[in-house]
Amino acid sequence: MVANKIYEALHWASSFLIKHDRDANAGEYMMKHILQAERPQLLARLHETLTDEQAAEFDRLVRLHADGVPVQHITGTEEFYGRTFMVNGHVLIPRPETEELVYHSLEKIAHMKSPVIADIGTGSGAIAVTMKNERPDAAVYAVDLSEAALQTARQNAQILNADVHFLYGDLLEPLISRHIKVDLLVSNPPYIPIDERETLSTVVVDHEPHMALFGGEDGLDLYRKMAKQLPFVLQEGGVAGVETGAGQTEAVAALFQKAFPDGKVQIIDDINGKDRMVFLHV
Repeated sequence: MVANKIYEALHWASSFLIKHDRDANAGEYMMKHILQAERPQLLARLHETLTDEQAAEFDRLVRLHADGVPVQHITGTEEFYGRTFMVNGHVLIPRPETEELVYHSLEKIAHMKSPVIADIGTGSGAIAVTMKNERPDAAVYAVDLSEAALQTARQNAQILNADVHFLYGDLLEPLISRHIKVDLLVSNPPYIPIDERETLSTVVVDHEPHMALFGGEDGLDLYRKMAKQLPFVLQEGGVAGVETGAGQTEAVAALFQKAFPDGKVQIIDDINGKDRMVFLHV
């Protein structure tokens, strides 16, 4: 059983998780969840004593993560762009790289008044809800092929007071069928090649939706389809921004350039210097 002093419990969790090849810092997230405290409050309370119930619950959660359950599924939340989003097994857990996609996308449309924005493959709604909250003047559409994901995204939009229009369907089809043209299209589509499945952590492959992870044999299936559909959706003067796997940007840029021979294609590295984003200006 885990120790009752908070600092001792955290030390135990760190050692236990390292032995199970998990992130040593995950215990801190679960402790914050149990105490309903932010990091500064947690650090100020390190010498306090957990109740027996809190200690038992912490022990249970740490062991769950050691068994492969993502911390975000244990706590039911993940932070994204300064906001807390509900997450579950129906949606991809938002990553920091996608925050960078949002940041650069917002910069691209900073000069536009009342832009129309679409988030393709919205999942938890992290991109769409963030876009609406950062640009209240925008009309924001969010598309997904998973009804369960859309339900989660709708809940996040409601909790975070974001008036987002949710559409069910495959990639850009719901926009095309409704004759909706957009100034900004943003997407973090599935891009992992299917043969890399065995190399992924069990935390990812056993708990996150495969529909949101894998993009065919080379990981580029969704980009190929998207490139063919973009001319029917993107306004003149509009922008499309997508996240890719490292090493895929040149191929994705070529697909977009072929779809828009007169467009300007730009590759942007993430904060770690990996090529992760492609932007198309038309």
